[in-house]
Amino acid sequence: MRYGFAGVCALVLFATSAAAQTGDPFYHGRQITMLVASGAGGGYDTYARIFARHAANYIEGAPVFLPKNMPAAGGLQAASILYNQSDRDGSTIAALTNGVAMDPLFGNTAARFDAREFGWLGSIGKLQNVCATWHESPVKTFAQARDREVIVAGAGATSNTAIMPRVANALLGTKFKIIAGYDPNAGLNKALEGGEVEGICGLGWSTLTSSRPDWIRDHKLNVLVQFGMEKLPDLPDTPNARDLLSDPHKKGVLELILIRQEMGRPFAAPPGVPAARLAILRRAFEQTMKDKDFLAEAQRMQMDVDPLTGPQIDDLLTFAYKQPKALVDDAAQLVMPAGETRQ
Repeated sequence: MRYGFAGVCALVLFATSAAAQTGDPFYHGRQITMLVASGAGGGYDTYARIFARHAANYIEGAPVFLPKNMPAAGGLQAASILYNQSDRDGSTIAALTNGVAMDPLFGNTAARFDAREFGWLGSIGKLQNVCATWHESPVKTFAQARDREVIVAGAGATSNTAIMPRVANALLGTKFKIIAGYDPNAGLNKALEGGEVEGICGLGWSTLTSSRPDWIRDHKLNVLVQFGMEKLPDLPDTPNARDLLSDPHKKGVLELILIRQEMGRPFAAPPGVPAARLAILRRAFEQTMKDKDFLAEAQRMQMDVDPLTGPQIDDLLTFAYKQPKALVDDAAQLVMPAGETRQ
């Protein structure tokens, strides 16, 4: 008791400092190159840079993270460089887009890597999509979207806003008509607000709540259905596509597609990083996800933090890559129609 409050504080400071101590001097005075598979200022870039600001505190030597944006080919360029060209000593990691890990499975010839061989560090958040109509549309429920055609705006053929209406039509019996080619940022929103289309299917819920909170607050959307392994807490009364399916094959196809969303904001190291060093990076990721300063900044930036660990990503990919060819082929056709390449 005679050590009192000062002694307790000292123990806390020691424990905090020790959290980053691993006994490996590799990162002292080093830089970690962080390939970012998106353009500067976008959602993936924001998540990556905020993560980097805090993760260094949990790596002995507090290395400096150097982001390098590589948006080409929808993140495939960054993944291919990480796999085929990056040093395998732990000095390079990548913030990847959610779909790239499944692209080799789905037959994308531009995916020149085996996603199962990456050293997955974890994922910050999940991407859960919804299909919604504008409040002026007479289609206000999922059942009504099965009864008549609903015109929805889409970006490229392999964007979520084209994939999800195809999935809904093929597996759930909806009648979405996709008008593709809209700019994936402002173009989609303007088309909806301007009455060019009735809805959008494939809106990221976390993106929507941060970029268009007024749509939700002012009840400007009729949310018809949600796509996720689990229901969103914000939408307890909106049907989940997974729960609507009883056919085992269709449900399996959907689950393969949903795995792309589960690893919504993933980080990876190249294959072959020494096990002890990969453990350092994974531990830093997991500790960052619990860091109060990181969580406070994420909340200010309206980031969705719902993390997966590296081993959890490994398990998802092991499950996905073991599925029967018939399931994989049907899922691939919905995600990546014949003749299309991923954006």
